[in-house]
Amino acid sequence: MNDKLPIFYVSLLLAILSAIAIFIFRQIFRTRRIESRFDKLQTKLQKEAGDPKEYYELASLYLDKKLYVKAIQLLQRALKVGETVEPENQALVYNALGFAYAAQEQYDLAIRQYKEAIKLNADYPTAYNNLGSVYEKKKLTAQALEAYEASLQVEPDNKTAKRRAEALRKRFSPASSS
Repeated sequence: MNDKLPIFYVSLLLAILSAIAIFIFRQIFRTRRIESRFDKLQTKLQKEAGDPKEYYELASLYLDKKLYVKAIQLLQRALKVGETVEPENQALVYNALGFAYAAQEQYDLAIRQYKEAIKLNADYPTAYNNLGSVYEKKKLTAQALEAYEASLQVEPDNKTAKRRAEALRKRFSPASSS
């Protein structure tokens, strides 16, 4: 039994190291694929005009890298070239614009973009959630609660909206019972 113990430990160590190596290689390949797509889109859009989807995709990659100013420029370009795009897809672009503005703490601009997204697609719970989040950051609790409740009207099982609306209701309850 004692002579099998070292073999067990070495096997366990080998299994752990193999799992770590697999994880690292997956991350490397994923990152390379994303960076490759990023380079292709960036090169193409510098040489020629693209379609709204390409601008949106590149802007999303910039958002992931937290390069908000560049993402905003690309999203505005997507709206300009995509005036004939379906309202649901335009709503995605407005929501992403709102996200970029909110990340820069430009909350009034973010609110405007989220409202535009909702106007284009009233069944867009993510835009309602984002709007509620910005209202919370601006300490506009009643408007935030209203946005989360609108999200729940569209998607009753929305976990984010449920959690945030419940927290806001708790804030309101003590004030209204006094």
